[in-house]
Amino acid sequence: MSIGERIKQRRKLLQITQLEIAEQLKMGRSNFGHIENGRVTPSSSDLQKIADILQTNADYLLGRTDDPSPQGAAAGLKTYPEWATSKDKRDLKKMLQSPDVLYFDGIEFSDEDRAKMLGVMETIFWEAKKMNKEVNRKSREKKNNRNNKEL
Repeated sequence: MSIGERIKQRRKLLQITQLEIAEQLKMGRSNFGHIENGRVTPSSSDLQKIADILQTNADYLLGRTDDPSPQGAAAGLKTYPEWATSKDKRDLKKMLQSPDVLYFDGIEFSDEDRAKMLGVMETIFWEAKKMNKEVNRKSREKKNNRNNKEL
């Protein structure tokens, strides 16, 4: 489900109109409609405001978690896969803090583009980590099976 679809679903659940949210965001209703329809991606600050208005968290709206409860955002908690180690979390933080993430072809990303880029990079990071852990697990199993056969 896209960001816009999650926003729309949550807004309808809470019976809030597009106009009510747009007014709180200090934007026109049609601009907010563009966010819901996926034509425009909200800036990170607007996304957080939308999450607050919709009593949820930004990670839910971004599709990083299926838990719509506002506690994660309110407590400043980051959601990680349950299998993530402390080292995995440090590696992610180090990668996302790299200054190279802020530029492309010598041009600095806008806040909105940076938020999108960081979200995509985080998703790819966790997918690669998971795949790597699976490959390593299979390799260890194969090695153990060979060692057991030799005994």
